[in-house]
Order: sequence, then structure tokens, then C-alpha cells
Amino acid sequence: MSKGEHAQIVAVAADRAHRFAKPCRAEIRLIAGLGVEGDAHLGRTVQHRSRVAKDPSQPNLRQVHLLHSELFDELSARGFVVGPGELGENVTTRGIALLDLPEGSVLALGDEATIRVTGLRNPCLQIDRLRKGLMAATLDRAADGSLVRKAGVMAIVLTGGVVRPGDAVHVVEVPAHPRPLGMV
Repeated sequence: MSKGEHAQIVAVAADRAHRFAKPCRAEIRLIAGLGVEGDAHLGRTVQHRSRVAKDPSQPNLRQVHLLHSELFDELSARGFVVGPGELGENVTTRGIALLDLPEGSVLALGDEATIRVTGLRNPCLQIDRLRKGLMAATLDRAADGSLVRKAGVMAIVLTGGVVRPGDAVHVVEVPAHPRPLGMV
């Protein structure tokens, strides 16, 4: 990002049904403690089908899925054309290194909403249903050989509010004792 630019929201998406891709919207409303209004993953307890099957009483640490649009640029260079909402994210950003944030970081989205980052989204085989080979393209290896998951981060809603494309996104708080993001 060059001087004078700021991180922003590129797109927002929600879907009432449990489908992989989510249609983009003009705006979404975040509801504190629940997630995205009108989205299939809204709730205090886990809503992702595979997690509900294991234990439906688990807290929902995946209320909001954020994805950096820079991943689309990277995927495009590898021959995969993917756009906002297609990987199931609710909020597509540009100019903020989501994957570098420590667990517990608080982000402000637009003028009202705040969220707390809970962890990494683990890419699943549904990504390959969108484009064959796409899941592997969302994974990488760090210099130490560890797996790098690039399919975005998950968060819970602290303060509700309306979020729109073009809104600013910025880090409000980083934990005093930061821990790297794990899968949630």
C-alpha cells in the first residue's frame, strides 16, 4: 500500500442457504455475538454443517469470514479467476494483511462494526468444486516447511453495524501477548 492509501472493504456477501459461494450485496449488517444478518452461519453456536455434526453446542467462532482480495490476484496469476464471495467469504478486503494478524486482534469495519479475529479458515474440498486444483492453490509452505493456509480468517462480532464496499477496515487492538492464528 502506498502512502495515503488505506485498507478498505472491496465487497460484502451473505447467503441464507448453506451454499459454498455467497452472492455479493450492497451492504451487510453485523449483529453482535451472532454474525451476519441473513447468513446461514448466523448464531451463537456453530453453524457450519460439519462442526454441527460433531458438537452443535460449540461456540460459533466462525461468525464472519474475511478474505483478502490480494489472494484473487495471486490465484489469477496461477490461472484461477475467482471473485468476491466465490470462496464463501462475507467480507473481502484490500490493503490489510489479514493472515499476519495475531489471534484476538480487533478490527473496525466501517463506522460502526468491530470484530475479533478468532483464527484461520481451513480450506476444504468444496473449493475444488468451484475450480479443480483451487484448494491446493490456496495453500503454501513457509520457509520452515509448515503449511500456510491463505483462505482467509474467521471472526466473531463484538459491535454490530452496517458494512459496505468502500468502507475502511483497520486494526483497533492487538493482544498484549500475541499468538499466531490457528485453525478454527
